[in-house]
Amino acid sequence: MFRTTRTSRATSAPRSSRRLTLAAAGAAAAFGLSLAVAAPATAADTADRYTADEIHTYLEDFYGEHGPDAFARKYGVSSYLKERMADNDTGYDLLVCAQNDPLSIDVGPVVTAQSAGVGWATVTTHWGSTGEDTATFTAYVMLDATRPILLQDVDCGFGG
Repeated sequence: MFRTTRTSRATSAPRSSRRLTLAAAGAAAAFGLSLAVAAPATAADTADRYTADEIHTYLEDFYGEHGPDAFARKYGVSSYLKERMADNDTGYDLLVCAQNDPLSIDVGPVVTAQSAGVGWATVTTHWGSTGEDTATFTAYVMLDATRPILLQDVDCGFGG
């Protein structure tokens, strides 16, 4: 079974260090001092966002070795993607961008775009008797960790 929620939450340390930084900046401003504040943007801004590692683990759990199982297909995809799957009459499985089950699946490194609130990874499917033939597609996940992690969309690269 794949994970749909975050396993560990950020501690209050990033927020307290942010408060300390803001307090120091406020004190410096009160005394008329110029202070270059390098607030840790990733600490406070990403407290409620899935990390690249969490998304990678989710995608590996979701896809497994040969593609998503029935549970993942029902509970692990967004309503938008469920609609796309229902409208898909091309004869291929939208979640793996293929007509058959692959021999194996690998999830590449995850890229996160904090400002867009999305993360993605290239997923490689292996075909043939020994997996020598490959195909790739891109899987997208929202970063909002206040909601269960779901596969939001896939881009098969051929208009699907």
